[in-house]
Amino acid sequence: MINFEEIKNQFDKDIKETKEIEKLEIKYLGRNGVINDLLKKIKEIPQEQKKSYGQKVNELKTSIKRLIEVKRKELAGKKSEVFFDKTLPGKSYPKGSLHPITYTIEEIANIFQKIGFVRVSYPEVEWEYFAFEALNMPKDHPARDDFETFFINYPKDKKYGKIVLSPHTSSGQTREMKRVKEPPIRMINIAKCYRPNWDITHVPMFFQFEGLCVDHNINITHLKGTINYFVKNFFGKDREIRLRPCHFQFTEPSFEVDVSCKVCGGKGLLNNKKCKVCKSGWLELAGTGMVHPNVLKAGGIDPNQYSGWAFGFGPERCMMMKEEMKIDDIRILYNGDIRFLEQF
Repeated sequence: MINFEEIKNQFDKDIKETKEIEKLEIKYLGRNGVINDLLKKIKEIPQEQKKSYGQKVNELKTSIKRLIEVKRKELAGKKSEVFFDKTLPGKSYPKGSLHPITYTIEEIANIFQKIGFVRVSYPEVEWEYFAFEALNMPKDHPARDDFETFFINYPKDKKYGKIVLSPHTSSGQTREMKRVKEPPIRMINIAKCYRPNWDITHVPMFFQFEGLCVDHNINITHLKGTINYFVKNFFGKDREIRLRPCHFQFTEPSFEVDVSCKVCGGKGLLNNKKCKVCKSGWLELAGTGMVHPNVLKAGGIDPNQYSGWAFGFGPERCMMMKEEMKIDDIRILYNGDIRFLEQF
C-alpha cells in the first residue's frame, strides 16, 4: 500500500534543502514526476478504494503546489536582496542580421517605389505558357530545353503545357497585364528564379527583379531615363549607363544595359594599363527593351493603343558590382558561411 505520509515527509525534507525550485517542481509535478506516477497506479487500486485514493492524491498535489509557490516567493525575495549595481554596462549578446540579398532587394524596391512602381509577386512554380509562349518564345527556343530549365514531373495541361520552376521573372509581365487589364502599369516584380547553372557567376537558384511600364506613347527615352535614375541611386551619381543593341524574344527593339566602371571611371584604363575589373570601361548589367507586340497581345493589351518597356536585373549582380562589396564569386552568397554573413 502506498504511504502518502512518507511521500509528504520526503517532500518537506526536499523543499527545505532545495535552492532550485524548478527541479523540485519537475520531480513532484512533472510529466514523469511523483504525482503522475501515483495517478498511473490508480488502475491497480481495488474499485472500492479508488475514490479515497484519488482524493488523497489530489490533496497531496494541492499541498505540494501551494508549498512550492511559497518557496518560490521566498527564494525570489532573497534574490532581490542581493546588491545590484545598475550603473554597470549590460551584457552584449550576439545578434543576427538580414541576408545581404535581402538588404539589396529592399533597397531596389524602395528606389522604384519613389517613382510610382508597385511591387508585386507572382509564382515561382510556373506554367510553361506564361514562362515561354506568352513571352513570344516558340516551341523550339533553346531556353525551353531541359538543359536550360527545370521541368516539374506533373501532368501536362492542355492549355498551359508543362510546369517549370520559373526561369525568369518575365512571366510576371503577362500575369500583371491580365490582372490590371487597363494600363497604366508600373510594376516591379522581385522573385526567385531557377536554372541548372553553377559557376562563379551563376547559381541554380537566384533572384531577378522585373520592371514593366505600359501606357500611351511610352518610348525608349522613358526606358533609358528610368534605368539611369536607378543606376545613379543604387551605384552613385557619378555612374553612367549605355544601351547596347541586342536580341530578346520578348522585346523589340532590345538592349543590353552597361554601367560605367567605378574603378577606372569608365575609361577602361587604370595607371595607363587596362582596367582589370571591366577591361573596357563598362560592365554588363541587365537586359531590357520595348515590350514586343505579341507579349502585349498575350496580356490582353492592344499594341496599337499602348506601348511599354521591360527590363530584367539580377539583385546579386547589382550588389556584386558595388565596388565596396569586393565579391568575386556569387556562390558565397548562398553557401551559408557564417564568417561571410556576419559582415552584414
